[in-house]
Amino acid sequence: MAAALPITGTLTQNEMVFKRLHLGTVSYGTDTMDEIQSHVLNSYLQVHSQASGHNPSSAPLRRSQSSTPKVKKSVSSRIHEAVKAIALCHNVTPVYEARAGVTGETEFAEADQDFSDENRTYQASSPDEVALVRWTESVGLTLVSRDLTSMQLKTPSGQVLTYCILQMFPFTSESKRMGIIVRDESTAEITFYMKGADVAMSTIVQYNDWLEEECGNMAREGLRTLVVAKRTLTEEQYQDFESRYSQAKLSIHDRTLKVAAVVESLEREMELLCLTGVEDQLQADVRPTLEMLRNAGIKVTNRGEAHLELNAFRRKHDCALVISGDSLEVCLRYYEHELVELACQCPAVVCCRCSPTQKAHIVTLLRQHTRKRTCAIGDGGNDVSMIQAADCGIGIEGKEGKQASLAADFSITQFRHIGRLLMVHGRNSYKRSAALGQFVMHRGLIISTMQAVFSSVFYFASVPLYQGFLMVGYATIYTMFPVFSLVLDQDVKPEMAILYPELYKDLTKGRSLSFKTFLIWVLISIYQGGILMYGALVLFEAEFVHVVAISFTALILTELLMVALTIRTWHWLMVVAEFLSLGCYVASLAFLNEYFDVAFITTVTFLWKVSAITVVSCLPLYVLKYLKRKLSPPSYSKLSS
Repeated sequence: MAAALPITGTLTQNEMVFKRLHLGTVSYGTDTMDEIQSHVLNSYLQVHSQASGHNPSSAPLRRSQSSTPKVKKSVSSRIHEAVKAIALCHNVTPVYEARAGVTGETEFAEADQDFSDENRTYQASSPDEVALVRWTESVGLTLVSRDLTSMQLKTPSGQVLTYCILQMFPFTSESKRMGIIVRDESTAEITFYMKGADVAMSTIVQYNDWLEEECGNMAREGLRTLVVAKRTLTEEQYQDFESRYSQAKLSIHDRTLKVAAVVESLEREMELLCLTGVEDQLQADVRPTLEMLRNAGIKVTNRGEAHLELNAFRRKHDCALVISGDSLEVCLRYYEHELVELACQCPAVVCCRCSPTQKAHIVTLLRQHTRKRTCAIGDGGNDVSMIQAADCGIGIEGKEGKQASLAADFSITQFRHIGRLLMVHGRNSYKRSAALGQFVMHRGLIISTMQAVFSSVFYFASVPLYQGFLMVGYATIYTMFPVFSLVLDQDVKPEMAILYPELYKDLTKGRSLSFKTFLIWVLISIYQGGILMYGALVLFEAEFVHVVAISFTALILTELLMVALTIRTWHWLMVVAEFLSLGCYVASLAFLNEYFDVAFITTVTFLWKVSAITVVSCLPLYVLKYLKRKLSPPSYSKLSS
């Protein structure tokens, strides 16, 4: 069995905390956030003082400076630009509980009065976005209002800045980035902000010599990285882009490709502002759960969107396969067989920066090439295709919504619950289903064998052995309850199944349900059916009704004894089912005068004949089962002893 799960979100808590901001020459951590707050405060105080001085040349001066990237900016101005970009480039909406159901204009009017409202909450499609906006709020730049066309930021000096949203390019798993074009209402400056994964942004931003190295440093610290960049647009540039963008959206043929081409024309030579690092802690008991899956013989393939870091895997003898999304795309296109062969030889596989299509493709390849069962585990909307492509899908309900859990076969709330789901419930379900299915088959084959023997003895006459209520009772009240009580059986306790996940390996060997077990149950059915029928024919005296009474009573007792021999752990409902079925049969004998001779079934002769036939049909099987348990005991019996 192979398990596929994305690292991001599925193994983590989705509770993001901003940890690092890198500007290329200087880096800020959690212990130096007060410096960023001071720089942001000073920069906005300076801007506010310039605006209050009514300097008409301030706006064009700012535009001319931003259009000359060769001019080296101060650390304060770089922090100012980075924080502003993070505060603007997102899809977060602030929500005030006191203002629910109010129109947009009224919301802004009330927001002017209660910007410091502690009831403000942020809503977004991703917890990463909320973490970044909360961080900008902590350093002084607060998102106070947003609608479809504009957003408002509150500066540390108390000034409210309004930005008009001209275009919005949402994040997709394929592009791995998002962008927004805004116009500053105070300066009329148009800026295109973009943020995304390092693999997507490295080819978009201007040349630099620190981005790749710092992404690796943050990855070694376990941080999720985002690259933030911007590009200042003139009015003419934006109008040209808007006209081409509108034409592309109205195109009938290849609309998606044309829209992407127009947007990509804007994503050129962007100014790199900063690199952010956000921490997302692992969920509880992730490592023990992964070790449990490995000990159970389940190969794990992690498919996430985190940065690739190989140093942790070097100098290890038992290495895993780690591959990035770009390399994976080449392998999936040209080297499918080699990739699957290598992945199957590794104890674990890690795929970084994968798209939803790639995740589903890998699951399909593993299922087709290995002929094994695949299980996909995810928690977000980008995992739905992978979950649906697997034989078994498990969705985790989390902060990314319920899309994965609704599309999956099973739904859980924490990743650690997978251990109990597979080791206990999955194992018991497999063994119980195997026992129930084979016993139902045995129940039908044994009576078919008796009918075949009966017909062959009487020259294949088309005379039914049992008629009417006997057949109905055999399939229902006489044997139904004990047979279906097998779903309560268990070979080991749940605590032992979790403590020894190696027990799960027996399931992959098919010892509980295979062609071999099918043949064994067929032979058992033929043997018992023949013994019951021939024994009744040999021991009956004068009337044919005695054959029916002896054989049918022995058949019911044999079925009840076989259920008892199959059970490994008795449950009180099993005992009730056994005695209830036996009681129903004994009680019905008084009302079945049409099928039984009441005077005969109350004699000692009837009892010893039924007992003898039942013992001959069941005792050899019990002896063989006892010898097998002593000579070649199953793994679970070693633990129970």
